[in-house]
Amino acid sequence: MNRADLINKVAEDAGISKAAAAKAITAVTEGIMDGLNGKDGKVSLIGFGTFTKVHREARTGRNPQTGDTITIAARNVVKFVPGKKLKESI
Repeated sequence: MNRADLINKVAEDAGISKAAAAKAITAVTEGIMDGLNGKDGKVSLIGFGTFTKVHREARTGRNPQTGDTITIAARNVVKFVPGKKLKESI
């Protein structure tokens, strides 16, 4: 399912226009991003799951084509842990 499919599904299930569904989805995704950039870096959606910002330290890796050792820079990544309802639905 891509973004357009999700917009269609939300619009159909909620009985709203596609434009309103697109705004709602945009608001949710921006809210999650804002929460991850906030002080605690965590967004919990009960039953669905928890998004957490995690810092990855710099590390060494290997270029698979040449075999050369490279340094992978430190960066923040998002970790997702599914909630109970999501686990049970799959």
